[in-house]
Amino acid sequence: METPHPPPSSQIVIKNIERELICPSCKELYTHPLILPCQHSICHKCVKELLFMTLEDSTDASSEASTPGGSPRSRIHSPSIERIDRLIRSASHWSSLLLRSRGSKRNSLTPRITTLSCPGCLHDVDLGERGINGLFRNFTLETIVERYRQAARAATAIMCDLCKPPVQESTKSCMDCKASYCNECFKIHHPWGTIKAQHEYVGPTTNFRPKVLMCPEHEAEKVNMYCEICKRPVCHLCKLAGAHANHRVTTMSNAYRTLKEKLTKGIGYLISKETQVRTQISELEIIIKRTESNGEQALEEATYNFDKLFNILEERKSFVLKSIQESQTERLGKLKNQMEEYQGLLENNGLVGYAQEVLKETDHSCFVQTAKQLHARIQKATESLKTFQPAADSNFEEYFVDVSKEESLLTDLSFFKSLDVPEINLKASKMYNNAKISWHQPSDSGLADSYVLEYRKTDKNEDSLWNEVGSTSTSKVVSDLDFNSSYSFRVQGLRGSACSPFSREIILHTPPAPVFSFLFDDKCGYNKEHILLSDRRDTVESMAGLPLLLGAERVQVGSYMCLDYIIGDAGITKGKHYWAFTVEPYSYMVKVGVASDIKLQEWLHNPRDISSPRYDQDSGHDSGSEDVAFDTSHPFTLATIGMRKFCIPKASNVSTTYTERVLPLPSRIGVCLDYDKGRVAFYDADNMNCLYEREVDCIGTMYPAFAMMGGGAIHLEEDITAKHLDYSCEM
Repeated sequence: METPHPPPSSQIVIKNIERELICPSCKELYTHPLILPCQHSICHKCVKELLFMTLEDSTDASSEASTPGGSPRSRIHSPSIERIDRLIRSASHWSSLLLRSRGSKRNSLTPRITTLSCPGCLHDVDLGERGINGLFRNFTLETIVERYRQAARAATAIMCDLCKPPVQESTKSCMDCKASYCNECFKIHHPWGTIKAQHEYVGPTTNFRPKVLMCPEHEAEKVNMYCEICKRPVCHLCKLAGAHANHRVTTMSNAYRTLKEKLTKGIGYLISKETQVRTQISELEIIIKRTESNGEQALEEATYNFDKLFNILEERKSFVLKSIQESQTERLGKLKNQMEEYQGLLENNGLVGYAQEVLKETDHSCFVQTAKQLHARIQKATESLKTFQPAADSNFEEYFVDVSKEESLLTDLSFFKSLDVPEINLKASKMYNNAKISWHQPSDSGLADSYVLEYRKTDKNEDSLWNEVGSTSTSKVVSDLDFNSSYSFRVQGLRGSACSPFSREIILHTPPAPVFSFLFDDKCGYNKEHILLSDRRDTVESMAGLPLLLGAERVQVGSYMCLDYIIGDAGITKGKHYWAFTVEPYSYMVKVGVASDIKLQEWLHNPRDISSPRYDQDSGHDSGSEDVAFDTSHPFTLATIGMRKFCIPKASNVSTTYTERVLPLPSRIGVCLDYDKGRVAFYDADNMNCLYEREVDCIGTMYPAFAMMGGGAIHLEEDITAKHLDYSCEM
């Protein structure tokens, strides 16, 4: 039963769900919503309008097909409700005729308007033969819309329907009488001891829905079952002889319980992920701001670049035009002077006329004085006539500006090639106290100028924001990470204002404890005859061969194996520590683990003969008895690696039962010693998956320990030796 006034929190929730109460067709609050077969709801009037538009489209198509030469009919975009009702009734009439003539071929001109496009999912849905009459009303949605309307107009009261003036505010609404009453009117019209006293009443409302949902196929029947195939309520007649006769159905109570459980579970999951949603909303806000900023920057850069091109073109245009004009002026001057000289050669003009006047001189001395210089000029003019050459070239070919290349470049001017998405290299990426993340780009054509590496903690119940660090190279070291945690990494390329999509996220795990730094010890128990140590003491190699053959004369019975041991140069006396290394795949047998200095000193002082634990006789069967004896008498606690396998030993003090004793050899192996709890664990260092864990007797100082037989090699990880070798942080 509804309460008269919902609590403030309910009002807030109702106000926040407005977009769920908007019809996808009319974009207004639902009015008598109907449930379509696709499970989307739509207003009753909107369904009619959609059916009308579908019918009108089919009518137009029929008219155009029958009158191909006719003019197209004008569309009616705002049909009246009366016209829609007439069309619906007409369609219902056609449907009834169709049902009566079932078995005969449908007339191609028969209008069929039982299919429409759902505005919610944009899929075509078939309403069936009953059309709109076969749709359920969504009474639940109607109730929610009504509650929303009341919350939206909280100040507007619902008045009593039976009061005489002055009308009082109602306090109850009767669902059977479909009316609202004040307290006095409710007592008068629903007296005790009468049938009306048994009516269902709720808080003031204007939404009077029927108490029982009726079947749209069989209007006199109540729905009491749920069809699991069609996902809709049905009545018993629908199941017995209707469209759901062969469908699987369940009781309404079972459907109610199942759907309510699923809905509750889904809502609970969404509520539990509220922090994650808020984190993602924060990320979207950051991305929106970044998009706005990058878009503005891209606009500014594009404008700047085009302005720069315009300025260059204007400058070159001024230079070229000025050069052409200067050359033209100079040439015209020379040609005009030459033309004036040639015009002087004509009769009665210039030189010829002057020479003719000189010839009239009769005084010999005066004539000779003037004629000598004049003769030279005439002779020069005569020579120029024999070899005529214009004083300047009229061709401006050298000033032709070829812009074909630039025109092609400008025509193809566009955005530069998009950046390739970087790919994080898992093999080159390492995770310790710090994380070294390496990446590359698939091709050289879309390289970036710089990169942004983002990371965040991805442990359960923790949804953190992305942290970002910049890098100009293809690797970056991230510091200050938490131990025994998972981190997600992704990288993005940048070039100018452009950025590539983020790479695929990878998840790496930090070690379960701080990294313990050490090198191989070349003093304690180190056998120089059988194993070779690198100059930096971070790699040890076992040399199987002549020394083993020379020592074979001591072997008299059975088959004996000789192990050579080496330990770290730093020990552990408290706390929890982790180190990692790689074992070459070709290694025949390598044992890795920890050793106690007290037991180790006792053992190293024993004679090294075939009775020493250094020489372990193999019984020839895999009963596990050798492992038990090994644990009780040996100062080492080791796991076996060899032939590309990681072997878990059988021992009396192993607390955990492992179904698989032989595992594939990881590319990197980690060891974690918890001195205080007395436990040692072996890990696949790539994903921090624990392969094997056992108790260990931690007394005195515990050292990282290794043993080798046959060919093989062990390499300490760079971070393990960093303190000794003084490696930089940027590895």
